[in-house]
Amino acid sequence: MISGSKIRFDWLCRSLLLALACCAAPAWAFDLSELMGLLSKQKSGEARFTEQRFVHGLEGPLDARGTLSFEAPDKLVRRTLSPRVETMAVEGNTLTLSRGGRNRTLTLDSMPELLGLVEAMRGTLTGDGTTLQRYFRSTVGGSASNWTLDLTPIDSRLAAQMRSIRISGRASEVLGLEMEFVGGDRSVMNITPERAGAAPAAPSAPAGAAGRTTP
Repeated sequence: MISGSKIRFDWLCRSLLLALACCAAPAWAFDLSELMGLLSKQKSGEARFTEQRFVHGLEGPLDARGTLSFEAPDKLVRRTLSPRVETMAVEGNTLTLSRGGRNRTLTLDSMPELLGLVEAMRGTLTGDGTTLQRYFRSTVGGSASNWTLDLTPIDSRLAAQMRSIRISGRASEVLGLEMEFVGGDRSVMNITPERAGAAPAAPSAPAGAAGRTTP
């Protein structure tokens, strides 16, 4: 005959093992496909940016500010307002640089290093994970409400110029972009999306100590 204490002991053991198994089971991870699904919902957008570039050998950062816009599937425009007005517009395989009333048009596939950088931003903004994985190893952290996407170049030509890219955001919005280059230079960009129906505000200078203006 099995005693009541023996039954209670067995029940407690099973309950403890079940609790340990539940604790040991990994939580549902927020992954690349889920992040890309969120980002792909945003078909277009406009934002203001402030950027600080830290260049090896220079004291203090180089500051820039301006606007960003994108339109799926492949249009991306960066318009710098300070320290001087210039525009970089990408659509498909075509890159157009405008400064001082002069335009220069190039093809991205003629510049593999720049192509990788463009695809990092364009692929993230449009939720194109396939393109991202063509150029980078990706690691997603956080949750849908506060995520980070770390990209490490796998293309040898891009890896010779850049160490890593970190993109951060909230839900379908990209809020930050940090790039670390070979040699120690790095760039930190803060992005403020323009809300639909909100009156546009003038771009503000980066927070913190004042830096130099980008040459």
